[in-house]
Amino acid sequence: MTTATPDTGATPALKPYLRLLTATQFAFNTGFYAVLPYLAAHLGDGLGMAGWLVGLVLGLRTFSQQGLFVVGGALTDRYGPRPVVLTGCVLRIAGFCWLAQAGSTATVIGAVLLIGFAAALFSPAVESETARAAVAHETATGTPRAQVLAVFSAAGQAGAFLGPLLGSLLLLLGGDFRTACLAGAVVFVGVLAGHAKLMPHRPRRPRTARAGAALPREVFANRPFLVLCLVYSSYLVSYNQLYLALPAEVERATGSQSALGGLFALSSLLVVVAQLPLTRWSAHRLPPRTALVTGLAVVATGFAAVPLAPDGPAGLLPAAALVVLLTLGQMLLVPAARGLVPDLVDDHRLGLATGALSSVSGLAVLVGSAATGTLLDTPGAVLWTVLAAVPLTGAALALTLSGGRRTPEPVTTVTD
Repeated sequence: MTTATPDTGATPALKPYLRLLTATQFAFNTGFYAVLPYLAAHLGDGLGMAGWLVGLVLGLRTFSQQGLFVVGGALTDRYGPRPVVLTGCVLRIAGFCWLAQAGSTATVIGAVLLIGFAAALFSPAVESETARAAVAHETATGTPRAQVLAVFSAAGQAGAFLGPLLGSLLLLLGGDFRTACLAGAVVFVGVLAGHAKLMPHRPRRPRTARAGAALPREVFANRPFLVLCLVYSSYLVSYNQLYLALPAEVERATGSQSALGGLFALSSLLVVVAQLPLTRWSAHRLPPRTALVTGLAVVATGFAAVPLAPDGPAGLLPAAALVVLLTLGQMLLVPAARGLVPDLVDDHRLGLATGALSSVSGLAVLVGSAATGTLLDTPGAVLWTVLAAVPLTGAALALTLSGGRRTPEPVTTVTD
């Protein structure tokens, strides 16, 4: 009998199925972010939409994606990841092609809803499969699951960094928004073809009356899981300040928002460069609960530091400190949070739970963004103190979670 020994290398040696899922995340984000950064400008400048309508369209896209993750997760539990991922890819291709041609408000809304719903299908399927496969990899090799999930996260950030560069390159070469949409569609055609060939089949789960009745109790009445949802929500509400409070701070400090692009690039590069070594260190030294608490405390420190940093020539220092600390906190807590989900719910509900984690957090972001918006005109000390209190509250909640691991169930539905 052999004993699994932990993998302490720089990057875990992933099995073929995990490599496929990681490459999927990279490709998803590359295709998506080749289009998304240019959508608002296209709607406003290209189609002449009013500012409130541009905001509505972008909000609808977010709702159709994040808010419906729970639907994609439930479908993954019922039918397996393969048909859900393939359907999501087909819908994303159709949505990008439709958006490239859309010229009226109704057609644009229809296209962005389709694009968002496509992600609500394939993202929970891929994320729940990655979590399931990470548990199996941990059992077989001793490599902490957080390390595997960190590779997945870094691949997604690399795609988020490369996608806008791809879109910019197309624009520099004389293309337009329509060209970026079609390039995004081509990326997803490649993803669809690869997954149709490589993604394994999973036996369809039989529908039973008991399974349907047990659904609320297994997930939505599961107190530890709901606590994790609240903890993760505090992180996402905080992370969303990169798009809400950070632009206001940059404009206050410099008189414009031109430095935002560099700060966003800094965040993505930090994850690409530092995610794997940081998670390799933390996975062997910090229990998941401790990683959650520490990550949220680092995020809170970033908010608290903003009003303490100097103005004048160093006016961007508060914003840069916020981005660095928020990103470091994210790198600590996201793999830990994702790795805890398989411990808190039944394996047969992992897709639903993964989707619910994102949907509950998305709702919290919606409410939190509205509340933050009302505080943007208040004195800086008030705004940043309130924002720092959000992750600190999440850290306090995280302390109530169990620090241990349950014994993983044998994983027979994931094959290489």
